[in-house]
Amino acid sequence: MAGPVRHGVSLFTDHDIYLFKEGSHSRLYEKLGSHTITHQGQTGTLFSVWAPNARQVTVIGDFNGWDREAHPLSVRLDGSGIWEGFVPGVGHGEVYKYFVASKYYGYVVEKGDPFARSWEIPPRTASVVWDDAFQWNDTAWMENRPKANGFSAPVSIYEMHLGSWKRHQDSWHSLSYLELARDLPVYLTEMGFTHVEFLPVMEHPFYGSWGYQTVGYFAPSSRYGSPQDFMTLVDALHQAGIGVILDWVPSHFPADDYGLAYFDGTHLYEHADPRQGYHPDWKSYIFNYGRNEVRAFLLSSAAYWLDQFHADGLRVDAVASMLYLDYSRNEGEWVPNVFGGKENLEAIAFLRKLNETAYTTFPGTETTAEESTDWPLVTRPPYLGGLGFGMKWNMGWMHDTLRYMSLDPVFRKYHHGQLSFSIWYAFNENYVLPLSHDEVVHGKGSLYGKMPGDPWRKLAGLRLLYGYMWGHPGKKLLFMGAEWGQPAEWNHDAQVEWHLQDVPGHVGLARWVADLNALYRREPALHERDFSMKGFEWVDFADADQSVLAFMRLGKSPEERVLAVFNFTPVPRKDYALGVPVAGLWEELLNSDAALYGGTDTGNAGQVEATPEPYLDRPCTLRLTLPPLGALFLKPKA
Repeated sequence: MAGPVRHGVSLFTDHDIYLFKEGSHSRLYEKLGSHTITHQGQTGTLFSVWAPNARQVTVIGDFNGWDREAHPLSVRLDGSGIWEGFVPGVGHGEVYKYFVASKYYGYVVEKGDPFARSWEIPPRTASVVWDDAFQWNDTAWMENRPKANGFSAPVSIYEMHLGSWKRHQDSWHSLSYLELARDLPVYLTEMGFTHVEFLPVMEHPFYGSWGYQTVGYFAPSSRYGSPQDFMTLVDALHQAGIGVILDWVPSHFPADDYGLAYFDGTHLYEHADPRQGYHPDWKSYIFNYGRNEVRAFLLSSAAYWLDQFHADGLRVDAVASMLYLDYSRNEGEWVPNVFGGKENLEAIAFLRKLNETAYTTFPGTETTAEESTDWPLVTRPPYLGGLGFGMKWNMGWMHDTLRYMSLDPVFRKYHHGQLSFSIWYAFNENYVLPLSHDEVVHGKGSLYGKMPGDPWRKLAGLRLLYGYMWGHPGKKLLFMGAEWGQPAEWNHDAQVEWHLQDVPGHVGLARWVADLNALYRREPALHERDFSMKGFEWVDFADADQSVLAFMRLGKSPEERVLAVFNFTPVPRKDYALGVPVAGLWEELLNSDAALYGGTDTGNAGQVEATPEPYLDRPCTLRLTLPPLGALFLKPKA
């Protein structure tokens, strides 16, 4: 049985309160929430919650029979709106909520803890007192992380949803964090990916939201295990040399009664005006970025995952919805900023502060924006007028490329510019090329399904698509299942179609992805200058009639160069001439039409000689056999 509340116990200093009110505190998880401590010889839990418009806050749980009067908290007298109290006898694993009685309208509610480090397994909704101490074994990774995460490093990301990657065949249950820690590092190492990106692991009420309707901004979902179990997964990935990126959602939150919405009888975390505080697409609330304490809450959430869980990066979801006040709204449904414009000035300031905090406090980490518009300088520093992200998803490249690849090859020559156009802006930002979960759900079909033709052409088309993607400037991201070319679109209640491991053409595609990753990591020309125009030069972008593209990727050293050639038709092309800078033997590094990938084995027998004959402003000529729907990578032989 828990003892009576002891008041006057606090983890806050005056400086903490100052930073909290200012909106710049990024470690509130060390102060707010539930913390097991020893006070005057008694072990218990210190509860702290922000509810400035409450007239009463009590903590309730199994330890007091959910009695709303048994353990009242007291409000601090410094105007912070924080309620605190130490309850002896309450410890690790106890479930609890806050009973909040508002000053207004007679509103009373039972709320989960916004700073809870663990929650009950949904659909249960209580928070859990949790000590998340953990012994990490990833020192070598953390010391090397700035290099592994750097702009000149190969970054090939495997995007995945934890619950639907692999399931137990007897019970159909998802793998746990610990089971993933056993299987996932081995798989990603075999496939050659450098990083894994998890769709939001933060606790969420509705499994079908994939985590994008977050309620627990400081807790990994208990569906798959404990916080320490998730740490074990991250630790195992790091020990295997694989970086971990977490999808994070500061753009909106769900309206569940026990969550952040209308927390103390007022619109505390969200804007009161629905034209600013309610998202019409997602039926969820929008954070009030102009409120200092809300900014501190979000900054602390981001820092928590980078700090306590050793995350190597955050992919920030739906940035466009944060930047534009009129996002997905008609005239009259939004409120202009103080200058009459549609830019969300408070959100811009928050994002800049977020990125400054991440990069200065956690060296070697990266932030990536999912930003779908042409907002300028997303990946440039705030002191230059930018938002300060490290990278940005290249949605334009994705849309143009998938539209082009979905065309029957006979029509592709009329749309050649959809491929070449991306280079015009490829270095305006630090881009990630995403073939993500968003492209294989909601009736869009799988990537395999987007490819025209019979099964052989579909798989050849995917090999070509991935070859073009890995050759193109920018870091890479591929959603789970796409490496096998699974025919079905993603279903969060299913799993990757692992039976394709027994189907030769699909096995060949997966081997192609693994070999692309190996080549990308091995050849500096393919990754060192992903974000610099010095790392790219066209060889031939004008052959629309034959639907052929050729370009050179260049490393920092003059001798580091890789020629990438793509034939987007099913017609083999013999004696295809290209101008190259040096004569002699050129080694065929990879050929997507090789028999081991499921192709016809049309190619150049592993090497071809360039002659010292000028061609198209280059001193030498290379005459190639281009395979049907094929991608070739070549380099001068040493």
